[in-house]
Amino acid sequence: METFEVRIAGFVDVDDALATQETVARVLCPVPEHNGPCDVPWGFSVDGADQLVLGIYATAEKAASVVEDVRGAVEPREVTLMNGTPGRFNELADQWRIEHTAR
Repeated sequence: METFEVRIAGFVDVDDALATQETVARVLCPVPEHNGPCDVPWGFSVDGADQLVLGIYATAEKAASVVEDVRGAVEPREVTLMNGTPGRFNELADQWRIEHTAR
């Protein structure tokens, strides 16, 4: 398990990028009121004015699957998978450990 960044590019400005968060969130968590933790811990950030960054904590295989699902939801925007930026989204690993230790 490691932190990855799913970068979604091509927004006009930060507000445009932030408006897409809900669409991407529903890809990862279709039922917001579900019991228990999400399968993949996730969070958002922006990078510059034109990129929405989805942080996820997952295996490489699961991260690749998430990218394909996100790509389908935000086409024609460019979606790329990168290793996590050190220091960004550190809380996702902590969230996963807490949620999976509590089970």
